[in-house]
Amino acid sequence: MGNAESNAYQNHLSRFLPEEQSDIDGLFDTLSGSSGSAGAKNAKAAKKTVTLAALQAHTREPLPEPMSARLYNGMKSIDLPGKSSGPSEQIAKEQFVIFMSNLLKGNADEKISIIMRMIDKKGGPLKGKQIQEFTEDLITSVVHVLSYRKELKGWSLENTRDSSSGVKALASELLSELKLPDGTKPAGSQLLETSFERSVIEDWVYRVPQISVFLSVIIRQGLHVLHSLPDQTNDILNLVPHCKGIKGRGVVSLFDIPAIIYINSHLPAEMQHKWQLLFSSRLHGESFSQLCAHVVNKGPCIVIIKDLDGFLFGGFASHSWEVKPQFQGDNRCFLFSVFPTLAVYTYTGYNDHYMYLNHGQQTMPNGLGMGGQHGYFGLWIDSDYGKGHSKAKPRCTTYNSPQLSAKEDFTLDAMEVWAVGDTPESAGKKGKKSILDVDPQAQALLEMAGKSRQSEGLREPVEEDEDDDDEN
Repeated sequence: MGNAESNAYQNHLSRFLPEEQSDIDGLFDTLSGSSGSAGAKNAKAAKKTVTLAALQAHTREPLPEPMSARLYNGMKSIDLPGKSSGPSEQIAKEQFVIFMSNLLKGNADEKISIIMRMIDKKGGPLKGKQIQEFTEDLITSVVHVLSYRKELKGWSLENTRDSSSGVKALASELLSELKLPDGTKPAGSQLLETSFERSVIEDWVYRVPQISVFLSVIIRQGLHVLHSLPDQTNDILNLVPHCKGIKGRGVVSLFDIPAIIYINSHLPAEMQHKWQLLFSSRLHGESFSQLCAHVVNKGPCIVIIKDLDGFLFGGFASHSWEVKPQFQGDNRCFLFSVFPTLAVYTYTGYNDHYMYLNHGQQTMPNGLGMGGQHGYFGLWIDSDYGKGHSKAKPRCTTYNSPQLSAKEDFTLDAMEVWAVGDTPESAGKKGKKSILDVDPQAQALLEMAGKSRQSEGLREPVEEDEDDDDEN
């Protein structure tokens, strides 16, 4: 049986590059209190063990206590060939390595036994409430450890919304993917009381990649192992985008960290590495002219709105905003909700009314809109700044989104626009133009009416904050 045990251990160890193996060995030595020469360590490694107390001491600051206990239960759940004396209260080197291998390099089948024990150390069928508590713990731990390790790339818990409601909203969104064998998705109180078998949870882990990514972050940053080595899957690389343009400006974003992670994961891959603040009503004033000045020709961006009832929602524009009386954009655009629910709504193929921006015309609606049709947008901000609507009964035709605001016609409380990805080369020049410069028809209408061009607000230079530090 010794050979079987050794083979299993070696197979799992071989998944790691030599420098990764060295990092894992070093962590185990630290947790187990191993000391002495390298040769002595290797000879004694199999006899050394890790206790819950040692693991908790190592992770006391970087991870919330419940997550340390879950990691310990996961390690303890690894059955070793030839061990028939029942589960030990201490973690052997083989268990430690196989745990790392399965969670960081394994498939859904290899991960699921560990995850089920992390949810409940007894294993077996799990209640929805237990899965919910695990998922919330997971998200809370990711936010906590990224903040502790200063890995939020310019975001911080101080310059974003409180994450507590975001944790619950993201957990709820991820849990909405739990399907029973007959394909039904229990929700609300029914979800919490439903028992889920291993096969259902395995399917969920397979279809919801965030679970595996979050576990990888917790292991790498919480245990501080492999954190300095490149992630072979790149799953963690753009988990949080670099934040530009908010540092030192005394602004608290409408986004929370869980929402940033979730929305960012739905952006095209080439746009996930950076967000830059273009417009904030709290910084730049409540003016549609100011909004246009700061967003036109600035590349793809995210708009987020807070209405007077506290609902948070917005949309992703895949192209630079242009002032013109036609729809623009493409099928990568989407609408989203952040609070009270977190969700993304993608295109249906019904029409191409992705995004719309118009100003200063008498014959067409003036404002910023996404989805639906004139007068019935999925998201609309009127050029008479402060008014908007989200008319989607029963759903927005373009994005299949429900009504995003608390009331169909809403009053705007605050608004932000974030450029995503790299700034287009044309942004520096075009961004400082009046919207009348890029819309000769609007200019002509004003001249015919005998009105002068009073658009100095549209010509204000846009602040550039490219030199922001990436650290919190």
